[in-house]
Amino acid sequence: MSQPSLTEGGAYLDRGEGKSFWLLADLHTFKVVGDETNGAFTVAELVAGPDLGPPPHVHRHSDESFYILEGTFDFSLAGRAFSAGPGAFVYLPKGVVHTHRAGGGAPAKALVIQAPAGVERFIMEAGKPATDLSVPPAPPQMSELERIVAIAQKHGIEVPPV
Repeated sequence: MSQPSLTEGGAYLDRGEGKSFWLLADLHTFKVVGDETNGAFTVAELVAGPDLGPPPHVHRHSDESFYILEGTFDFSLAGRAFSAGPGAFVYLPKGVVHTHRAGGGAPAKALVIQAPAGVERFIMEAGKPATDLSVPPAPPQMSELERIVAIAQKHGIEVPPV
């Protein structure tokens, strides 16, 4: 089957396609970004490692949704912890402190939708282009975490003090 020709500004990416970036121990592969959706939304495939997830944070400009594909994700939304497995859908509204990470000591995969778009600019600036998708980076040092938090603030993502 051949790839469809999309001449009206649509998008088609096959399995494994997209621009990939490592941020912390997570691999973000963008399937569509704001430049391609008139800023409406961003969609990425997230492969999260079990060792390190983002700290609790607040998105000021976009809602975030997860459709879990593989494994288990542990979430916290406004201080309430819960887990979600394959087939589950999780909506995290903007303005509410939340976090997520792979649970159960194993990697997990999800389709992540941000609306409106914009978070991709943060991940592309704070993360590192993934040249080898199978080798996650070493855990970041404190100076690297501080750099990521500073970049997050530029993009409307706040990390409240612990």
